Order: sequence, then C-alpha cells, then structure tokens
Amino acid sequence: MPKLKTKSGVKKRFKMTASGKLKAGVAGKRHRLISHNGKYIRQNRGTKVMSDQDAKIIKSWLPYGL
Repeated sequence: MPKLKTKSGVKKRFKMTASGKLKAGVAGKRHRLISHNGKYIRQNRGTKVMSDQDAKIIKSWLPYGL
C-alpha cells in the first residue's frame, strides 16, 4: 500500500500539544489592527487550542500525526 499524503498547509500551521490537542495561531492579527481595540489585540496574542470539532477535521488531514 502507498503511504497517505499529509496536507502540507496543515503541518505549517498547526502543532500538537502534549495531550494530543491541536494549537494554532489566532486569526485577525496581520493588518488593519487600528480598527480593533486593545482588549481584542491582547486576548488574541499567541496561540489558541482548537475546538474539538475543528481538530477532528484537521487530524483527518494528518494521517500520521505531526
């Protein structure tokens, strides 16, 4: 059997936590930040853990994990 391919965009954008959850960078932080208030910018700093529903779809694109 041939090996399954991993979506190359997924391996660049997501990391696994030690407990097996997926974490990703937060959207909405690249440009036009002047229209967002300080609370929005502070709360979206760093990375967030993906929801279970989203993580299930993303893990289907990672047949052998990260």
